Amino acid sequence: ADIVIQAAATTSGAKDIVSRPHIHVTDNAVMNSLLFRSAFEHKVRRFLFFSCTTMYQSSATPQKEDDFVENEPFNEKYFGSGWTKVYLEKMCEFFSSISETHFTVIRHSNIYGPHDKYDLERSHVFGATVTKVMTSTDDRVVVWGRGEEARDLLYISDLIDFVRLAVENDIAPYRIYNVGSGAAVKIKELVKRIVEASGRPLRIEHDLSKPTIETSLSLDTTRASEELGWQPRVPLDEGIEMTLDWYRETFRGELPE
Repeated sequence: ADIVIQAAATTSGAKDIVSRPHIHVTDNAVMNSLLFRSAFEHKVRRFLFFSCTTMYQSSATPQKEDDFVENEPFNEKYFGSGWTKVYLEKMCEFFSSISETHFTVIRHSNIYGPHDKYDLERSHVFGATVTKVMTSTDDRVVVWGRGEEARDLLYISDLIDFVRLAVENDIAPYRIYNVGSGAAVKIKELVKRIVEASGRPLRIEHDLSKPTIETSLSLDTTRASEELGWQPRVPLDEGIEMTLDWYRETFRGELPE
């Protein structure tokens, strides 16, 4: 193989991050360590690794790649998954230093759109909200927590565009890129916009007993723009509409009338 695009991971939402965070540590550390070594041994030319943004501190301003400081603690609920990703990024840097394989690390924000996880056991906040809105049978949708935390949401086609540009433009033996929309939306606002786009007359309720991760984050993507010419193209409301159209078509036999 000339290029490896490593997007596989054991991943799920806030429920697992709070109640059994170990599932995001061992599987991901083992599978990626072995993949990195295999790429090294087979002299793969390019390796694109999907990292994440859990190592960033909550911030009111967009975070740059260099804003992560390793000796500063981050959200305790992300301790396992965050440090696993940092370890794997360092593994990429290590193998890039002893081989001809070039490693591109993608610190992507919350990705949403068609073919996401939509079951409530494994889904992230966007997928879970869509499922709750589209399957509600009692005229309400329940949000976990107060919904004050904010997330950077990126439509799937924008992530695919980044991968294509990264493959076409081999910049350096090792490089980290933020890939996100550049803006944070509060969860309560996201739920409101999904409800409005669905056309369903649902009231929004908050369950303060459920687990939430109260961080707010958006990404500064200047590096990806300047070095690769990448920009996010799909506005959130448009992405919501396209996702709901796909959801209706895919699950039309399961939706309440």
